[in-house]
Amino acid sequence: MAHNNTIFSQLLKLVSRHEFEYLAKTHHEGRQLRKTNRWSQFVALCLGQLSGRHSLRDIESNMSAQSTRLYHLGAKPIARSTLARLNENQPAELYEALFAKLYSNCQKQVSGHRFRFHNKLYSLDASLIDLSLKIFPWAHYALGKSAMKLHLSLDHDGYIPHFAAITEGKISDIEVGRILHYNKGSIVVFDKGYTDYKWFKALNSKGIFFVTRIRKNAIWKVEERRAVDKSKGLTSDQTITLTGIKPKKIGMPKLRRVGYRDPESRQQYEFLTNNFTLSAQTIAEIYKERWQVELFFKWIKQNLKIKAFVGNSKNAILTQIWVALCTYLMLAYLKFSAKLGWSLQNMLRLLQLNLFLRRDLMALLRGDPPKQGVEDIRQLCLI
Repeated sequence: MAHNNTIFSQLLKLVSRHEFEYLAKTHHEGRQLRKTNRWSQFVALCLGQLSGRHSLRDIESNMSAQSTRLYHLGAKPIARSTLARLNENQPAELYEALFAKLYSNCQKQVSGHRFRFHNKLYSLDASLIDLSLKIFPWAHYALGKSAMKLHLSLDHDGYIPHFAAITEGKISDIEVGRILHYNKGSIVVFDKGYTDYKWFKALNSKGIFFVTRIRKNAIWKVEERRAVDKSKGLTSDQTITLTGIKPKKIGMPKLRRVGYRDPESRQQYEFLTNNFTLSAQTIAEIYKERWQVELFFKWIKQNLKIKAFVGNSKNAILTQIWVALCTYLMLAYLKFSAKLGWSLQNMLRLLQLNLFLRRDLMALLRGDPPKQGVEDIRQLCLI
């Protein structure tokens, strides 16, 4: 009968241990760890994410209950005081670097986005993570509230996070948007919170396309009008020049304005882009596709632990959020490689119930019945 490690052990094999140890050595502060290591920290926090644990005590109890199986994970039982100390003192940048590695692995498995054009498509947005002001006074945001903010660029090839940044709630969306790097020819879609004409011009000069909504107070002059199919909800397709003080001062190039009325809600939208090649209908659909980043925020808040925290320091919160993002990429990689049409939520629910079951992971996902093998009697013989 074939031997199988636990489901959790097979899932952790998606993380290269060699790369992890190199990153752990690179992102280390203070004296060398003697009784534990960063891998045990990652295993404990990842287990907490997958099994829905709410506190350090929960994680410690779960690790202790499965102590006989930790050997196959390459980890050791870890006390909650030790885990708390690691979360507080050891740099969370380790898991930020691991996130980049996992994203690179996921890219090799995805097929592409749903549009016909071959440009890479990204959605850019940010979401607040509410905190208690009494427990997290260092993260004071506004009106007696504390918050952290997760800034995220979603790759529409597989709907996986391409870039993430975690800041205090006071940091504006556009501050992070300005530091992002996209390859030439990419299309980035974002809402009006990222309106910055200097940034728009910088994107245009780098050959990066953007799609956003035009502000109500924007002033423009129509240079050219194109015919549109009003039966598809399109109301206008124009080449415009922004005539406001700031756009004129920086020498803003000509842009494209696309008007669209939603057939269901009857709400009017006006999109602004520097892409003159794609059809007006495609521009409208690209902005509608931005909703996928909102769905990502909703999913990760509902299914992983980024709202209830097991530490009070900033580094502990960063560590927990980065591990949650790494866990998401591990699940996404498993989904892409299995190619079984599972939703991430259903896959997570199945894994939660079978984390320490000794069974082939892919067989579990396929729904194959467990094999009832008979031990080879020759193993009992001395000849």
